[in-house]
Amino acid sequence: MLTFETSSAEETIELGKKIGNLLKPGDVIAMQGTLAAGKTTITKGIAQSLGINDTITSPTFCLISEYEGKMPLYHMDVYRLDGGEDFVNLGTDDMIYGNGVSIIEWSEKIMEELPKKTIILAITPHEDGKRTIEITNWPHGQIK
Repeated sequence: MLTFETSSAEETIELGKKIGNLLKPGDVIAMQGTLAAGKTTITKGIAQSLGINDTITSPTFCLISEYEGKMPLYHMDVYRLDGGEDFVNLGTDDMIYGNGVSIIEWSEKIMEELPKKTIILAITPHEDGKRTIEITNWPHGQIK
């Protein structure tokens, strides 16, 4: 497990850039954390590292946002889904088994539908504004 601490949204975005620079086509990131933990914030940094200049917002109501950059980014929010069957019915297989990067917010609800190689990124916000970010199943070496 890799553990990081950030003290601001800017630091969280910078960590996202470092993570994004190491991602490969087909990587799936299962984001976990409470409301306002920083899941979309770190996704902004990942998107920037992939050369995506669009404004990144949480896809809570549209469920999936697609962005084009060095490789496709599929940003999903499964908060409103009832579980794995709803996720599969969205037609997500082409995304999570494709040539882009998939980031899934609220992934706790659908973990059984994700590949075994899924990277888990858990964010814990603290009252002082800091965040602890733990990454498990990371296959790409050191994040510097």
